[in-house]
Amino acid sequence: MPRPLIPHRRERILDAAEHLVLSQGFVAMNVAAVAERVGIAKGAIYLEFASKRDIREALLRRGADRMSATVAAQLTEEHPALSHAYRVTVRALLAEPLMVAAFLDDEGVLGAHAEGVTDDRFRRHHTMIVDWIADLQSRGRFDPTVSPEHLGLTLSSATVGLLSAARRFGPISAAQLEGALSTLADLISFLEIPAADGTLDNGSTA
Repeated sequence: MPRPLIPHRRERILDAAEHLVLSQGFVAMNVAAVAERVGIAKGAIYLEFASKRDIREALLRRGADRMSATVAAQLTEEHPALSHAYRVTVRALLAEPLMVAAFLDDEGVLGAHAEGVTDDRFRRHHTMIVDWIADLQSRGRFDPTVSPEHLGLTLSSATVGLLSAARRFGPISAAQLEGALSTLADLISFLEIPAADGTLDNGSTA
C-alpha cells in the first residue's frame, strides 16, 4: 500500500531548509538533516528538488517572492517615486532574514550564490529600473538630462555589487546594508522633480 502524501511537502522542506541554512549555513546544511527535520525519507526530498543547490535557489526565489508581495502591497500608487520604492524595498528586505543573509553573506550562509545565478533575473531587474526612470521622465517627474540606461546601470551594478561586498571587503552588518541602500534612495531623490504641489508621486514632500 503506497504511503500517503505529506500535505504541503515542498513548503515544509523549504521551511526546514531555511531554518538550517540560517542556523548552520548553506555549506553545513545537508539533505539528510532537512529530511530528518521534516520527518520524511531523503528520497522524498529528491522528488521535489534535484539537488541541494536547487533547494538554495528555491529558498532565494521564495524569499524574493515574499519581498515582492510586501513591496507591492505598500506601493499602492500607480507611478510611485523611485526613491520611495527603494525605501519600501529596504524595509521589506530587512524583514526577510534569508534575503538579508544573501547580501551579508561571507559564503557561510548561502555560499557564492550570486556567481551561481545563470538566469536573467539581474537583467530583468535592470530593465525594470531603466523603464521606470524613462517613465518618470516622460511625465516630467525626473531630471530629463539623465540617461535612464546609464543611471539604471549604476543602480543595478550597486545592488549586484552589494551581494558580493562581504566577501570582497569583509563582514558588513545589517545596519551597513540598510545605510547603503537608503543612501541610494537619497541620491535618487535629488534627481526627482516634485509635482506642482511640491509632492512626489508617493505623496511625500520633496
